[in-house]
Amino acid sequence: MVGYKYIALIILVLWILGLSTLYLFFSRKKIRLIGELFLITGVLISVLYITLLWINLERAPLKTLGETRLWYSFFVPLLGLIIYYRWKIKWMPLFSFFLAGVFVLINVFRPENFDKALMPALQSVWFVPHVIVYIFAYALLAVSTLFALKGLWQIQNKRFDNSLLDIADNIVYIGFAFLTFGLLFGALWAKEAWGHYWTWDPKETWAFLTWLLYLLYIHFRHRHKERIKISLWILSIAFIILLICWFGINYLPSAQNSVHVYSNG
Repeated sequence: MVGYKYIALIILVLWILGLSTLYLFFSRKKIRLIGELFLITGVLISVLYITLLWINLERAPLKTLGETRLWYSFFVPLLGLIIYYRWKIKWMPLFSFFLAGVFVLINVFRPENFDKALMPALQSVWFVPHVIVYIFAYALLAVSTLFALKGLWQIQNKRFDNSLLDIADNIVYIGFAFLTFGLLFGALWAKEAWGHYWTWDPKETWAFLTWLLYLLYIHFRHRHKERIKISLWILSIAFIILLICWFGINYLPSAQNSVHVYSNG
């Protein structure tokens, strides 16, 4: 990505400084606030870069996997901060900003050349809401997975906090709603671009499988609230399938003739 490595360096330095200050001086409110300010500034620079890129390209930066990773590395830390402030969960910034940092580094080490052109299929009014809604859902569900992994670790150490799973449930409900909207917008986009709402394209198939797994989690939690460990495993496995749907599917032989191959980056 042209110029992105310098922006990424600034963002990562701010996040490292922010996390270090936050956790080393957590009991000292004034210094802790400085750490939080570093984190917030990094997030703001991230969204500023996306905005300027959008203006420069004269299109939404949602065409390639690299461009969607930009949005992901903005949404995940933003949600981490919201949860940190809303539920006072001390460990959330550490894990959410670390996850976002991984995606920033992927874009640094796998740079892309941007172009303004969009193939006809991407010139649909449904393209932008479909992708943004999906990436936001992916970010929400990633955060819920952090709760699942934390819960599994706590169970292993025999000190599980039930409130974690309650918060994870709320996040999954919102993420699942956005995931559903993403499917619907995608169907409307497919109808406009290719003449069919659904074709069981490999990407569509894995997207539907992802949707079903999160639906399974919601129903399992509703009917078996006491079976916490299984719930946490379902939530963790669902996120693995989500990652395969997002970018792993592009490496499968069955996806080489997919109508979604434009998104390779």
